[in-house]
Amino acid sequence: MVRFDNVGMRYGIGQEVLRDISFELPRGSFTYLTGASGAGKSSLLKLMFLAHRPSRGMVELLGKDISRLPRPGLPELRRQIGVVYQDFRLIDHMSVFDNVALPMRIAGSPPDEVDAHVEELLSWVGLADKIAATPPELSGGEQQRVAIARAVIARPRLLLADEPTGSVDPDMGDRLMHLFLELNRIGTTILIATHDVAMMERHRAPVMRLLRGELVVNRPGGLF
Repeated sequence: MVRFDNVGMRYGIGQEVLRDISFELPRGSFTYLTGASGAGKSSLLKLMFLAHRPSRGMVELLGKDISRLPRPGLPELRRQIGVVYQDFRLIDHMSVFDNVALPMRIAGSPPDEVDAHVEELLSWVGLADKIAATPPELSGGEQQRVAIARAVIARPRLLLADEPTGSVDPDMGDRLMHLFLELNRIGTTILIATHDVAMMERHRAPVMRLLRGELVVNRPGGLF
């Protein structure tokens, strides 16, 4: 499903921010990515959601080697990847409903199916009463929940989440984690980048840990 083989990454002509990264995420797996600020978590995620290409090594996503994938093939691959960005990246002039509906509409889903799925998901994340609001009218935690709903609405094959519970209280964080786990049960491969040790303790899963751009821990059996 996901494979990194001796991957290095740099921005421009600077030093590598990722060095000799090798790991595999099997199809349908659930994994945490952790490490101190500046360890390289966001850079690794950028490779996985195709915002950047490796400077060396091989990255395989959903059966495609992204180093060799022609640019015209990128949009189709991106549509199979859901992303929860740390800065949300919602569209400010669109309603909450329309932000969440966007991936399904791009995929050509029937309007009645879009309506039903969006309303159900917004209810699940506690935003049924915000359906007509725009992102600037929401709190940071509410925007985060909208971003998560948008990322999971189309049931992507791969879901990448950067600190998805960072702006919500523990109860809502657990509710969102259960949403991720349910998506994982139906086959989505999930990688969550987080500093939230308490949350990882409550919802145990394999962990990868980065230190200054290198993968120093890859424990398939659990956190500790």
